[in-house]
Amino acid sequence: MYDISDLKVGSVFELEGEPYIILESQHSKMGRAGAVLRTRIKGLVSGVTVSKTFRSSDKFTPVIIERKKFQFLYFEGEDFLFMDLSTYEQVTLGKTFVGSAKNYLQEGESYQLEMFQGKPIAIDLPVKMNFEVIQAEKGLKGDTASKTTKPVTIETGLKVNVPLFISQGDRIVVDTRDGSYVEREK
Repeated sequence: MYDISDLKVGSVFELEGEPYIILESQHSKMGRAGAVLRTRIKGLVSGVTVSKTFRSSDKFTPVIIERKKFQFLYFEGEDFLFMDLSTYEQVTLGKTFVGSAKNYLQEGESYQLEMFQGKPIAIDLPVKMNFEVIQAEKGLKGDTASKTTKPVTIETGLKVNVPLFISQGDRIVVDTRDGSYVEREK
């Protein structure tokens, strides 16, 4: 069991049968009243973010989040099909569950899915991923001194702003947290 001194940003605990992760926390001591913990927490199943204050007498159950390797097979309509690489079971995830991760999913690639009580709750993408540029406008020749960028389309359909020297067929590294260009693949 956790008490409020064990809870920090990133801690996962169970509240009312659902796993929550702490996004922000602030401990404060209120004289005779005892310590309190003011937090902003996010439900890992529902995705709802709420502010909650806990007292020093509150106890919390730690949550075991299992990470399993799944292969992304394909998407059909609004469904994304994944296969568990250890059991070969297939799991269908909806468009709302996948969310912005759809911009980085490549068929045949493996990804970590976070599981709670045997059900997927999140897709854990790598921070940096490599993609091929499938559509790019021509850049101005010799314009390398300025920090001018141009939009390109990568193989998943996402538009990324890149330096002018990137052309169609190049492979680039993209930061999956914000969809920004990092570098040309080495």
